[in-house]
Amino acid sequence: DDKKMIEDSKKLFKELNIEIDPREKMSNLTVGKQQMCEIAKAISHKAEVIIFDEPSAALTEKEIADLFVIIRDLREKNLGIVYISHRMDEIKVITDRVTVMRDGGYVGTLITKDSTKEDIINMMVGRVIYEDPKEHSMVAPDAPVVLKVENLNAGKMVQNVSFELRKGEILGFSGLMGAGRTELAMSIFGRSYGKNISGELYINGKEVKLHTVKEAIEHKIAYVTEDRKGNGLILSNPIRVNTTLANLDGVSAHGVIDRDKEIAVAEEYRQKMRTKCPSVEQNVGNLSGGNQQKVLLAKWMFAGPDVLILDEPTRGIDVGAKYEIYCIINDLVAAGKSVIMISSELPEVLGMSDRIYVMNEGRIVGELDAAEASQEVIMGRILSSSKGE
Repeated sequence: DDKKMIEDSKKLFKELNIEIDPREKMSNLTVGKQQMCEIAKAISHKAEVIIFDEPSAALTEKEIADLFVIIRDLREKNLGIVYISHRMDEIKVITDRVTVMRDGGYVGTLITKDSTKEDIINMMVGRVIYEDPKEHSMVAPDAPVVLKVENLNAGKMVQNVSFELRKGEILGFSGLMGAGRTELAMSIFGRSYGKNISGELYINGKEVKLHTVKEAIEHKIAYVTEDRKGNGLILSNPIRVNTTLANLDGVSAHGVIDRDKEIAVAEEYRQKMRTKCPSVEQNVGNLSGGNQQKVLLAKWMFAGPDVLILDEPTRGIDVGAKYEIYCIINDLVAAGKSVIMISSELPEVLGMSDRIYVMNEGRIVGELDAAEASQEVIMGRILSSSKGE
């Protein structure tokens, strides 16, 4: 009965050191606690092997640390753990052996403690990839300002934010999960976040009012969402349809879509992005995460934006696909586009950005040039602002 189920759940949660009320609705839990419930469910079924597939993709640092404590406890109880992840730092911390796969095939197995991060990456992509921080800004100091935000507010998540983006610049936004970066991006992109948004927005020196996503697109702003499966793509539709969604006028006449033109555009971007698929008629839901991300980028590139807001552009994709997306971003800025890059991965922000804004609790708490930015400096700004310094 319900009473016994609640007591059994409490007992299991206690064994796993999970602080959750069994009577709480799953929809009210954080992603991290939902993950813990999934683990508890697997153990309740007397599982001897548990497969974790990208378990940390949407977790905070604290939740990841809690997850690792549970995984180590499970190992002590002689459960077998298969941990699938693209995050090299996690693999080095939590695994005993690493098996590398590439393009659906087995590459090899390494003993974790005897291997370096570079060894694993080289096996994954078949070449050396460097993730060194950018030493200095690649943007001229007198480059024109293409986007200026002044005193933007959107509830508690965005408080009095002001910044500038220059032509050909990659502007990084760093911060912990919940810092307000996504809400800031969506507020700029046609007020697609919340209500009571206030502040000024200038494009090429002229103030504009973007009340809808359509108006933002018309003003050549694109927002590549962090949730590609939920908000970015229609998984049940082919690559052809997804590629042209943000610019149907580009493949239609008098309100009628030209299918041949749509196919030609999708094929052009498939080749340009090196998307791995049988054809552009392949449903996006059948692609890997990295290839889905390429389709999402293609969708917004075809819209012809001058400013691209990239929200966690490499979340949940492998190192090789990350490198390809970095190359695409660099090609865009080389062509005169401007990029706002939101990322929770500090090496990514440091490696790609010309300047970095640090956000915490809805506010900008630091502005850093590439030459002065480091992981320690960024975290120092966050911690200092949390203490009210």
